[in-house]
Amino acid sequence: MENKRLLVDYVGSFELTPQQINESMIQNDGKLVLSGVMQRCDSVNQNGRKYPVDILRRESDKYKTIYIKERRALGELDHPESPIVNLQNVSHNVLDLWWDGNNLMGKIEILGTPSGNIAKELLKAGIKLGISSRGMGSVKSIGEGKVEVQNDFEIVCWDLVSNPSTQGAFMSPLNEGKAHLPKGPYSKVNELINDIITLM
Repeated sequence: MENKRLLVDYVGSFELTPQQINESMIQNDGKLVLSGVMQRCDSVNQNGRKYPVDILRRESDKYKTIYIKERRALGELDHPESPIVNLQNVSHNVLDLWWDGNNLMGKIEILGTPSGNIAKELLKAGIKLGISSRGMGSVKSIGEGKVEVQNDFEIVCWDLVSNPSTQGAFMSPLNEGKAHLPKGPYSKVNELINDIITLM
């Protein structure tokens, strides 16, 4: 078993039409509210990680009871290499979590922050945004390059990302990217977006 470390898992993505975005905003008093799969338990995701149902249920219950109830279930636009949510980069707030079989479903509100406005404009342009969990914990090998998250796991937040790992975790209007991807052409885009946010 490894020591406790940052665990990042991309789940799925939101793909919306401009009409769906407008409808969501009309129905939610001008707010863009999305819903979809946040995470999945008891199946191996694209990062080779499996989340046991009891651990993920415990953590989602705790997240709902503390962070959602207190309206501080914040997430960032893209994953930082930190277990701390940076308020400067916050793009959304999780409004609710619930279970549908092995799928942890959620509802998020895109905020009017600089990062939230970038996310909204990307969605309006037809760009898919993924939802991805960030947490701390250790993992244990279960063979064939796969690992299982252990009992010390704690959810930090869910972030909006460009490349999700949980298949089918796409958000849609309400009426886990792969962790540590190698540097490529999109890493420069992410750096530029972060520079723009810092200057605002």
